[in-house]
Amino acid sequence: MSKKIEEPLEHSSRNCWDVYSSAADRKAVSDRADKYMDFLTRCKTERETVDYVLAAAAKAGFETKLTDKTTAYVHAQRGKTVLLARRGKKPLAEGFRLVGAHCDSPRIDLKQHPLYEDTDMALFKTHYYGGIRKHQWMARPLALHGVVVKKDGRVVPVRVGEDVSDPVLTITDLLPHLAYKQAEQKLADAFEAEKLNALAGHEPVGKTDDKDRVKRHVLELLSARYGVTEADLFSAELQLVPAGPARSLGLDGSMIGAYGHDDRSCVFSALEALLTTEQPEHTQLVLFWDKEEIGSEGATGAQSLFFEYALQDILDAWEPKTKLSHVFARGMAISADVNAAMDPDYADVYEKLNAAYMGQGACFNKFTGHRGKSGANDAHPEYVAFLRRILDEAGVPWHMAELGKVDIGGGGTVAKFLAVYGMDIIDMGPAVLSMHSPFEVLSKVDIHATVEALRAFLKS
Repeated sequence: MSKKIEEPLEHSSRNCWDVYSSAADRKAVSDRADKYMDFLTRCKTERETVDYVLAAAAKAGFETKLTDKTTAYVHAQRGKTVLLARRGKKPLAEGFRLVGAHCDSPRIDLKQHPLYEDTDMALFKTHYYGGIRKHQWMARPLALHGVVVKKDGRVVPVRVGEDVSDPVLTITDLLPHLAYKQAEQKLADAFEAEKLNALAGHEPVGKTDDKDRVKRHVLELLSARYGVTEADLFSAELQLVPAGPARSLGLDGSMIGAYGHDDRSCVFSALEALLTTEQPEHTQLVLFWDKEEIGSEGATGAQSLFFEYALQDILDAWEPKTKLSHVFARGMAISADVNAAMDPDYADVYEKLNAAYMGQGACFNKFTGHRGKSGANDAHPEYVAFLRRILDEAGVPWHMAELGKVDIGGGGTVAKFLAVYGMDIIDMGPAVLSMHSPFEVLSKVDIHATVEALRAFLKS
């Protein structure tokens, strides 16, 4: 005897603008987008992002001291990665709900010996970070963000180019009249990494026969503003990022154009989801890493043991008799990361039936990786079904996709580094146009839907 089918035979994704169509919903979308744009404008490096998270957590009552009485705990490492934990009604032995995202974005770093003078100009030598298309970073205003650490341990924050009264920096480009040879080259060969030097000054100081007078002027300016010397740049972490605020995009203002949607959209969404929920059934964990764009390496990346150590500390305080391996095996996680939105101008690299679309809410990637799913976590169907149920019950729009055609490209996330612990995990996040560029595009309604999706998951 056949079973009665209670759901439609065919599936179609929902446009979020239709889902959030009431006046109250539209106001919520707009208010959340304004808050997100402020976050993006203020947080252009991983350090700035973690500082924002710590301030928001402190305001919400999260404590840095962990005891058996603690219900909301926050722990940061080296200013670049941070874990937030809210204690659930059920013991950790029955599992947790984890959202993990990365807070770094592709950018241009200054080299450790960066400043030099050539043809009466002072320039900074650079080394790009993450997967960029080099030409996109040229002939545009850039701001200098980061820290300089003095020998006595003092950390000096640096931020130049964001205030309207500040000067900006730039990486120059070749004029088309002299670029005929360059135009005939392959894109990978036409723009050399060692030529991504940032213009930092032009006015000389001192006597006419002094050497490197423009460089000297830049050093004097850095000394006057920040109290740093050229030798201090050896212990500096300075980054060139696009200057200026996040902006509403489109004549209808329905989108957001900004630097760093990947992956600060998921940092914002996870933080917002966590801070707008009450005590949950299961313990909620929200974790933000550094270094995802270069393989999650180092002491602050997802391949480090930071999460394992931090969770062990929590267990020691809350449930000292519970084994860490039992907690991991019962955990459920979302690797919050963006997907590439279907671009009509480049439709040939997408497979339309399985592409991510702006305006259709949070997008699940059952797997990432390259070509034959190499380097991927591949979520179990039982877990996908669980997530379908909780999002549908919450009335949150979502859809599923993969990153481009099978043999065109691919990508990776932090999911595989959490999957090794035996927990259920899947990738999910909003769809983004112009990903990894200095000006990425995201739908306002998608950021709202992503927050609501993560809230539903964290409350499950």
